[in-house]
Amino acid sequence: MSWQTYVDTNLVGTGKIAKAAVLGLQGGVWASSPGFTISPEEQKAIVSGFSSPDTLQASGVRLEGQKYFTLSVDGRSIQTKKGADGAVIVKTKQAVLVAVYISPNQAPEVTPIVEGLADYLISVGY
Repeated sequence: MSWQTYVDTNLVGTGKIAKAAVLGLQGGVWASSPGFTISPEEQKAIVSGFSSPDTLQASGVRLEGQKYFTLSVDGRSIQTKKGADGAVIVKTKQAVLVAVYISPNQAPEVTPIVEGLADYLISVGY
């Protein structure tokens, strides 16, 4: 399956996620929703945020130039909010899944979708 299929079918195709991207841990966008552009600086901040959670807690996460407040960060997941909307970001062995949701969808509905795909990718070496 292509990376774009994961974005289109497994994430956005669920109807719970408005836009999504798969980033490489070493940099670069492997796939994304049409028009969902995460700048190289934003990508780098997300990837480095997993090892420096204090920075993300203090400054938040930026996606497409929009600031999302960081609710939690651990070695695998970042939960963010921007008003009633938010993003769930999950790291695998080689990639980072970024999923943005829009109200009325909320993190408890979106997180299992993103975590489930991450678990699958980890199981196949990604």
